Amino acid sequence: MPHAPWLAVRRPLPARRALPLKAVAFLIPVVLWCVVSYVPAVWHPQRLITDAGGSENFSTDQRLDAASFEEEQAKLTAAHQPLMTATKVNPIFLPAPHEVGRALYTAFTTPPARKGSPWLYERIEHSILILFEAFALACVIAVPLGLICGTFDFFSKLIEPFIDFMRYLPAPAFGALMIAIFSLNDQPKIAVIFIGLFFNMLLVTANTTRTLDPALLEAAQTLGASRKRLVFNVVVPGVLPMLYTDLRIALGFGWVYLTIAETIGEMSGITEFINQQGKFRNYPNVFTGIIVLGVLGFITDQFLGYMGTILFPWHSRRKKSTWLKTLTSRITVGRPHSGFESATPHAAVLQAEAVDARA
Repeated sequence: MPHAPWLAVRRPLPARRALPLKAVAFLIPVVLWCVVSYVPAVWHPQRLITDAGGSENFSTDQRLDAASFEEEQAKLTAAHQPLMTATKVNPIFLPAPHEVGRALYTAFTTPPARKGSPWLYERIEHSILILFEAFALACVIAVPLGLICGTFDFFSKLIEPFIDFMRYLPAPAFGALMIAIFSLNDQPKIAVIFIGLFFNMLLVTANTTRTLDPALLEAAQTLGASRKRLVFNVVVPGVLPMLYTDLRIALGFGWVYLTIAETIGEMSGITEFINQQGKFRNYPNVFTGIIVLGVLGFITDQFLGYMGTILFPWHSRRKKSTWLKTLTSRITVGRPHSGFESATPHAAVLQAEAVDARA
């Protein structure tokens, strides 16, 4: 059997091809970073003075632009003074990979410079706690409301217009108001993240609920399902896998709102660490804080993705014959109209069959 082309339209690559590509996706930016950092001919727009020579304007270990360096060298030449010597370097805000790697290690092993300040791992724990409290609160309120709006048009027209307006208001704009209400503790930060997630989460949940195949509802109604059973036995299980994916995406936005929320009131968490290191021009540590945020978000998302395959194994596409066999066994078992649990096919199974049929 011939191999599938690399650029097949709407066809997944086999694992032996997909995995190397995923590795290259991370490798390319690292290689570019190394090239820019270690190859002087590529960029290196500044000069780090190793010997000031006869210059009275600059000193050893000072950085200056290449144009300024050449101008000073010309003046020293005209004055018959010893020339400066320097090495080509990048701006201080772009440290080399090995410098960031060393900072990443020392940030976790070196005590804070200021006595009483939290360690980096304590800052990470604090940031995670704030994010997940806000995310959990948003889920508890937004998801049920979104399911109701997506199921009943009455509630959609009653709730969604105002929510649609509110989602355009930037969450950080509520910072001063949240401080006035909750003082300077963590509550204003949790409230800002909640505002940033809640309105969009509600609308996304409602729209995801509306994607449920109407044929599932019609089949359940034919079997005598009540309105309550339609919601809890068809709508909720039918949209749950897609809703789970939506919440994963929303959590990713939560990490973005976290860095904004932690600047409100008394600065705290990883954001405080990044800002402190930036003020001291310790940019390797700044990169360390940014990388830690990215790694935490990535690991969390990958873990949730793995859990999704365990929680919703039926959501992955299977062979059509398997679905038909499953449907036949579920439909023929039980007494029609007498017991909804035994006669109604599972909503997720029906939805997957409908997707396969359209494909």
